[in-house]
Amino acid sequence: MNPNAQLDSYGFGIAVGHATDAAGGTGLTVVRGVDAPLRASAHVLGRATGSRELALLDPSAHVDRVDAIMLTGGSAYGLDAAAGVMRWMEERGRGYPVPGGVVPIVAAAVLFDLAPLGRFDARPTPEMAYRACDDAKTDRIEEGSVGAGTGCTVGKAAGAARAMKGGIGVGVAGIGGPNGVMAAALVAVNAFGHVRDTDGTIIAGPRNANGVPSDTERAITTGVSSGGFEAGANTTLAVVALNIALSKLELQQVARAAGAACYRRIGPAGTSFDGDVIFAVSPMEGRQGRLLQAEVAAVSALEEAIVRAVRMARGRDGIPGLLDAERQM
Repeated sequence: MNPNAQLDSYGFGIAVGHATDAAGGTGLTVVRGVDAPLRASAHVLGRATGSRELALLDPSAHVDRVDAIMLTGGSAYGLDAAAGVMRWMEERGRGYPVPGGVVPIVAAAVLFDLAPLGRFDARPTPEMAYRACDDAKTDRIEEGSVGAGTGCTVGKAAGAARAMKGGIGVGVAGIGGPNGVMAAALVAVNAFGHVRDTDGTIIAGPRNANGVPSDTERAITTGVSSGGFEAGANTTLAVVALNIALSKLELQQVARAAGAACYRRIGPAGTSFDGDVIFAVSPMEGRQGRLLQAEVAAVSALEEAIVRAVRMARGRDGIPGLLDAERQM
């Protein structure tokens, strides 16, 4: 359990819930406001995304709130699960007010986990999303092979047989204290290539004949890679939360800045074959802070989360997690 995952003490205003279909090899994760909506924006790194309500997060869009963000497996099929989030919100009167009721604003992005783990026909459902909202908590967020991380794999450049397990990770960074600017990051890592630790060591990626994870970018540039290149099957989805109130434009800048974490830790990232998306959220009202501090904190938090996503993942179906691979070396 990540000791930094005690998010309630920092004032992020978010709760995180997972729903997992272990047998099917898929799942979803919901990030929602604890008791109030959030301000949000996003940055799209990849060019093979599957998403819902992304246009609404543009700073020029009229609606200035979201009630939840859902990260889901199941590829485009998984977007249907957002109906469960909307039902949970509507039952509690939470959403954008309109004549006669409310319309919950739920942004979502998908990752491809229909293979090689689990079953192709297993997709996250509205019932799972409803349960994730109900179970959401503000601290001790579970990591690894849960929620949207259930069916994640990394290192697919040499084919599925040499891949490793990806998952969900959480990181927290920034300047503490009553006036500090803090960022929390939650990420689902389902990358085509490798993941580097903070010291630059490749800790997950396509395994060579000795079971050691290798450098995907080098394999591509030297022509060594024998794996297929499949657009949309490789995705890193992240939510970065700030403990200060920011505008949509400022949050878009935070999301863009946080992309540096993906490029530092994942190789390659943000390609034409990736569905990478970074969301950024903050309280709608509250204490102000410096944008540059928020950007730097977001990068550090997301870097930590990416590393933890593969460190905490459990192997299955012949695809090892990092701890499994270390025991075999």
